[in-house]
Amino acid sequence: MENFNQTLPTWFFLNGISTVPLLKIIGFLLFIVMYMFTLAGNCLLLITVRLSLELHTPMYFFLSSLSFIDICFSSTVVPVILRNTLSANKSISVRGCVFQMFFSLVLGVAECILLAVMAYDRFVAICKPLHYNVIMNMRFCIILAIIPWIFGLINSFIQVSITWQLPFCRSHHLNNFFCEVPAFLRLSCRDPWLNEIAMYVAAGIIVLCSFLLTLISYVIIFTIIKIRSSQGREKAFSTCASHLTVVSLYYGTIIFMYLKPRSVYSPEIGKTMSILYTAVTPMLNPIIYSMRNKDVKDTIKIRLSKKSNHSNKKHGSKTLSKFRRFTD
Repeated sequence: MENFNQTLPTWFFLNGISTVPLLKIIGFLLFIVMYMFTLAGNCLLLITVRLSLELHTPMYFFLSSLSFIDICFSSTVVPVILRNTLSANKSISVRGCVFQMFFSLVLGVAECILLAVMAYDRFVAICKPLHYNVIMNMRFCIILAIIPWIFGLINSFIQVSITWQLPFCRSHHLNNFFCEVPAFLRLSCRDPWLNEIAMYVAAGIIVLCSFLLTLISYVIIFTIIKIRSSQGREKAFSTCASHLTVVSLYYGTIIFMYLKPRSVYSPEIGKTMSILYTAVTPMLNPIIYSMRNKDVKDTIKIRLSKKSNHSNKKHGSKTLSKFRRFTD
């Protein structure tokens, strides 16, 4: 503990994107556009589902949970990236680093498990449509939505606790965009074998199991083939394709990041993978689900149409009242 207190710095320094001014400006613009799209797209989905009674179903309940996680996940990481991109001071306090590491792990694990939960929901909806409302009742849906957060909190508490017991004497400059466990293991002057085992076990149990459960749930493809209605088959394929796209992008980057041996870890590739699952995926999720989901698109169109008609009627009534006052 005495050695740990001597080697624990007050500040860490995030290297960021680049030292070239032009690349820093381009990177800043890209990140801020992605962040704005993330907030706008996910907030639009949350509002649409909240205001439309037709979308008060388990599928959209889990989709709303995913949007909420994406907003929090991106907001935990991207604002720090934006600040460090243009600022000369790239430091982050130990407290801020612990905060960012803890919540990014909680939200990352929660999203992993939630994607598996959403796959199970689709499995039940397509394979057991007659019993769907009985199986996926509100109480069961709330339990399924809470489970990802419980696993995320437990894993994050363990990973953060053992990471910050390491002595960091090699360097205080972190070659990453934010405080992430794999990047910190490279800074330790002690062999972090225990941390690596804990990270691999956690990633194996949470990420791989969630991924395998998701793939197993796609035996629904064989059920889809049996659907006689071409409309029903098309809708089922559309829903599954949206979910599979998100799953492939998110799980692929997480598995590459947390199950790759430290000996072959590349900081530059690691930063790219970090950008994909912290900034790009949260931005793409609402786009993928909205663009490939007819119910969401129709609901948004109806809401916009009603708002436009209401505005026109209000404007027309004002014009008519003015005309009447003029003629009187």
